[in-house]
Amino acid sequence: MNMNHLLRAHAPVSDGNWESIDGEAAERLVVSLGARKIVDFAGPFGWDHSATDLGRVDHVADSPVEGVRARRRRVLPLVETRVDFALSREELLADDRGASDADLDPAGDAALVMAELENTAVFHGWEEVGIQGITQESPHRHIPPTADIEDYRRRVARAVEMLLTCGVDGPYALAVGSRDYTAVTETAEHGGFPLFDHLRKILGGPIIWTPGVRGGVVLSLRGGDFLFESGQDIAVGYDHHDAREVSFYLEQSFNFRVASPEAAVALAPDDE
Repeated sequence: MNMNHLLRAHAPVSDGNWESIDGEAAERLVVSLGARKIVDFAGPFGWDHSATDLGRVDHVADSPVEGVRARRRRVLPLVETRVDFALSREELLADDRGASDADLDPAGDAALVMAELENTAVFHGWEEVGIQGITQESPHRHIPPTADIEDYRRRVARAVEMLLTCGVDGPYALAVGSRDYTAVTETAEHGGFPLFDHLRKILGGPIIWTPGVRGGVVLSLRGGDFLFESGQDIAVGYDHHDAREVSFYLEQSFNFRVASPEAAVALAPDDE
């Protein structure tokens, strides 16, 4: 894959620095890219991959030459996303000397922002770039919140029942934002059968922490329902530097589409 557009060779940093920066970002991405763990992922196809063929056409009403009929093919363009961050040159030098506490946190922070953006687009859409999210496309009524977190079990069971009723097989996963994930795991620490484990038994699949999700989403893991396409996968690039800092960025290109809207049910957040 050609990654010359990232200009990494022009950065005033060592190979060891690049390894550390990439590692810091990857460590945060592995745990926070929740959507990728439960939707179909295709690619990466490279920075020059620009759109996905949707296999459909729009009829063109007029032609500049009489007697000619035309149809325009539909495609879904990829969106490029970028998150900037900067690292101190002193900290980069410390990393080169082998310091175990070199401050590379801005790379991890940028990774979390990128993950939240991706998760939000997948589950709640991004109108400006033409992405319709899972909760937008789902035809099912959102399951309302309750005051008692222990009722989460009933809400998840109801979502699974709704999916089964319309013929959507499992196993199922539950994607939850930070607030719901914390509530579910804290409740598991109380007496009785742990809520977290009970939910997994109902689902037959995982509970995934997914920053950016509002409330929760129960969806099928049967495959073929939710399609994420990657052009350039998330990578670190170099922008510029001065005497004190080196400026970098995280960048990727992707699109997302829902093939089977009925394969997911949203659990509404408290503020909906």
